[in-house]
Amino acid sequence: MRHDSSILTENCRSMGITLTNEQLSQFMDYYEYLIEKNQVMNLTAITEFEDVVRKHFVDSLSIVRVCDMQKCDTLIDVGTGAGFPGVPLKIAFPHLRVVLLDSLNKRVQFLNELIDKLRLNEISAVHGRAEDYGKEKEYREQFDLCVSRAVANLSSLSEYCLPFVRVNGQFISYKSTNINMEIEDAQTAIRLLGGNVVQTEDFQLPESDISRSFLVIQKERPTPAKFPRKAGLPSKEPLSASTRPKVKKERRVSQHAANPQ
Repeated sequence: MRHDSSILTENCRSMGITLTNEQLSQFMDYYEYLIEKNQVMNLTAITEFEDVVRKHFVDSLSIVRVCDMQKCDTLIDVGTGAGFPGVPLKIAFPHLRVVLLDSLNKRVQFLNELIDKLRLNEISAVHGRAEDYGKEKEYREQFDLCVSRAVANLSSLSEYCLPFVRVNGQFISYKSTNINMEIEDAQTAIRLLGGNVVQTEDFQLPESDISRSFLVIQKERPTPAKFPRKAGLPSKEPLSASTRPKVKKERRVSQHAANPQ
């Protein structure tokens, strides 16, 4: 079954993205395979064609508002789920070398089947937790860009994602709006992990009342080796000001006491 791809074409064009016929066909195949597999496993609650285009495909590609994807070579998508935003970004920007990371094996199997179906190269789906992969030499600080649409507080997300980013690379988080308080709460974590918030961008998905935000974190220093902590801790105990190493105060001794007569 073929769908009218003009809605995707027009929305992409408004963002400065021009899709070839082959890329449009890949997006249509993506939609159809997503809906087919969604009948037997939980991939998305959004199933209507126009909703998937706007809320998944266009939302994923909206990162061009804050990032020049042509200057990015390597990308990891943490908590990718059904492949958002990593797969749409790979389709639209084929030069990218992409890793899709997810903790549920069934979703990873779906992604590998999808990659084969769409005939995509230099993209792989891996099964595991960010806390574990973030320690591995093959993945740690190896990516120009880490992205995530995962639902988690920013402190936890930063601990999951920043270890993957090379120095001078970026972690970009897809968020709903009104994130100022969340950013404030996560500042300590972001600094501890070697990052710095350099930009936020609020926008509205086209022809919808859905507001979105991008948070851009620049990696300025290597992430300390002790991060990420072991699996489960980043979500159970998000980094906070209390995580800072405590400086022992030296006991001040008066000269008289130190040198008794």
